[in-house]
Amino acid sequence: MAHPSRRLPANVPGDFYVDDTCIDCDTCRWLAPETFLRKAGQSAVGSQPEDEAGRRRALLAVVACPTASIGTAAPAKDLPAARAAYPIPIADEVHYCGYHSAKSYGAASYLIVRPGGNMLVDSPRQSETLAARIEAMGGARWLFLTHGDDIAEHAWWHQRLGCERILHAGDAGRSTQGMERILEGEADIELAPDLRIIPVPGHTEGSCCLLYRDTFLFTGDHLAWSERRGHLYAFRDACWYSWEELGRSMEKLRGYPFEWVLPGHGRRFHADAKTMKTQMEACLRWMRATGGS
Repeated sequence: MAHPSRRLPANVPGDFYVDDTCIDCDTCRWLAPETFLRKAGQSAVGSQPEDEAGRRRALLAVVACPTASIGTAAPAKDLPAARAAYPIPIADEVHYCGYHSAKSYGAASYLIVRPGGNMLVDSPRQSETLAARIEAMGGARWLFLTHGDDIAEHAWWHQRLGCERILHAGDAGRSTQGMERILEGEADIELAPDLRIIPVPGHTEGSCCLLYRDTFLFTGDHLAWSERRGHLYAFRDACWYSWEELGRSMEKLRGYPFEWVLPGHGRRFHADAKTMKTQMEACLRWMRATGGS
């Protein structure tokens, strides 16, 4: 829980605050950008919520925060409703799970609700409230892990929901022993007619994207939107395996149709397929011209 005695001085006066345990994961800033901002390398409250909708978004950020660094000076009687709101619909059958885990440095996770079995993409933190909500939505047949950084509490979710865990062999290790399905090679894997796993080594050796219905691309830490640059980009300063391989994987990914980029870290992006192609070209030009700096 956030503690008032550790309240950052950058917070404006009022009910909501961020304390000094913030790890600057950016979650609260894209969930409630009118309330939270970045200052001195951490998040802070730049403006207190002005209406019920703003307060709801701020409370969703309280629930999502991986380090419980956001608090309220007065007890928030409406916090249970924010906890129960997840998973939140994004579009069609795709939902955002909230409940980020510090074990994955605050990576986002998603739930796809589909007739052939639901798919959990990357691991949220352990939460009985979230698990019960997912069960009410049909449970999860699979837990697809985009790469080894964002596995978080995968074992708990496997035991709680009975889901089959999927990870590429390039990222398999001691912390992932017992995975039900280990993928090999760089060829695409068609898990179902509407679910395609695309190996994209670079960020890590075993990084993979998941393409759902040729519309939603779940990218892990391979690809995200940059507010500062104004285009899609790759994480140069968080490339743990090979920047050259990442570039080749990005070239490969350019050939797929999609309209949503849903990352583990970084901002989402939504555009029509033509614009998305243009954005991928901009990303590749930036990678070639600057080396990702």
